[in-house]
Formats: sequence, structure tokens, C-alpha cells
Amino acid sequence: MTSVDPVQRFVDAVRRAPRATAILTDFDGTLSPTVADPITARPTASAVSVLEQLARDVGQVAVVSGRPLSFLRPLLPASITMSGQYGLELHRPGSDVAHVPDPSLVRAITDAVGLLTAGAEPGVLIEPKGLTITAHWRNAPDLEPIVRQQAAAVADETGLIVHDAKASVELRPDVATDKGTVVTDLAGDATNVVYLGDDLGDLPAFEALRAMQEAGRTVLCVAVDSPELPVVVRDAADVVVDGPRAAVDLLARLLPDS
Repeated sequence: MTSVDPVQRFVDAVRRAPRATAILTDFDGTLSPTVADPITARPTASAVSVLEQLARDVGQVAVVSGRPLSFLRPLLPASITMSGQYGLELHRPGSDVAHVPDPSLVRAITDAVGLLTAGAEPGVLIEPKGLTITAHWRNAPDLEPIVRQQAAAVADETGLIVHDAKASVELRPDVATDKGTVVTDLAGDATNVVYLGDDLGDLPAFEALRAMQEAGRTVLCVAVDSPELPVVVRDAADVVVDGPRAAVDLLARLLPDS
């Protein structure tokens, strides 16, 4: 007995009801290859045009990222929705909403940036994002224990929360917002929902899709492969595709004329 291809099953569902479809995707490592310097990340070839075409045909297209909107907006079409900094910022076509935390949390982030930057070893990259901070050890893997120790100490001092990521840790405000809550909100009442991601921060989005599946919706969880893809993310997915180019190819299959 032949098993059903989960991608084809989802494609068929989109063909039947494109306006009842939500297409949601991460940015780094998913639409863009992972790079040593995060500021140089760019969408892979054809990603922008595919997103623009999808935005004309389906109910919702959104990029859900840990990046700030100030980084995402110049790189992505204005016709799609963008969620930045794990839901703390939101761009819908024609408007922007920033869910600003309590001022004490903003001060905590500012303090944390100063503390992490002052204590950073050579090769460690501290990436302030406005409402969150990432400390990367990708270019200095031997320093992972030191970065983790410093991040934990800064979190204790500032009240921020440490989250694991690929070759990095993130410090975020202690608010009930993550990619799971964002995906649930952006999917709305769509009957077909796909999410593509590659990192630990994408697991809540996969979990949100599983809850939708339990409610009878058609979902597709896609992990985007790389040498750094966490095993737990791979195991949580319905399908694993070979890098950002393959991720965009999968999205292109959802176009009505593909």
C-alpha cells in the first residue's frame, strides 16, 4: 500500500480552496541561507516573486521571524504580512503595529545589550534586534559554554528569558508571545495551513499546526534542512526539504499555474 505524499495532499487541498489557505514561513535558514554575518542574509533566488504571486492567490501569506521589521521590510514584498521579533512587531499590507513591552522590559533589553557586548569574547557576535537580542557563537564554536554562561547571568540580572537557537542563544522579554501564538493568529480560520522553519524557535509554530490538525484542518509542517537543523525540528516535521531553494520550490508548487 502506497503512503500519501503529504506535500501533494496539501497541494491538492490548496487547489480546492486557495482563499482558505494560509502560507506561513520563517526567514533565516528557510527563505535565506544561514550566513556567518546575519546582516548579510538575503532571500534565495525567486523567493520574493513566489511570495508576491502567492499573496495574490491565497488567503494569507506571512513571514514569521525573530528578525525586526526594519530588517525584513526592505527584503520582502510589501504585499505580504510580516511578523518580527517573535510577534512583538507586525506588518500587514498598508500598516505597522508594534506590540511594545512594558518600559521596564525595554530598559532590560538595553541593559542586556550593554552587558553582553562588554563581555563578548572575540568571534562571538552580539546581535541587538530592538526588542530581543541574539548571541551567536557560530564563528567561535568552542566558546558556546562561555556564551551560555554569560547569557544566563545577564538574564538573571535583567529578567529576560534565554531561548536556545541554532549556534546561538536569544534573550527575549518575558511575554506570552512566540511563533506559535503568531501562527495561530495569522492562520485565522484558514482550513489549509503550511509552516516552513528550521530552528528551535519554529517548534511552537509546528505545535500550533498540530492543534489545528486535531481540529480537522489540513496542515503541512516543513523542516528546511542544513547541517545545523536540530533533530527535534526534523522529527516534528511532515517533510524535510533540502535547504532554502527547495523550500521556495515547494512554495512555488502552491501557485495555481504550477
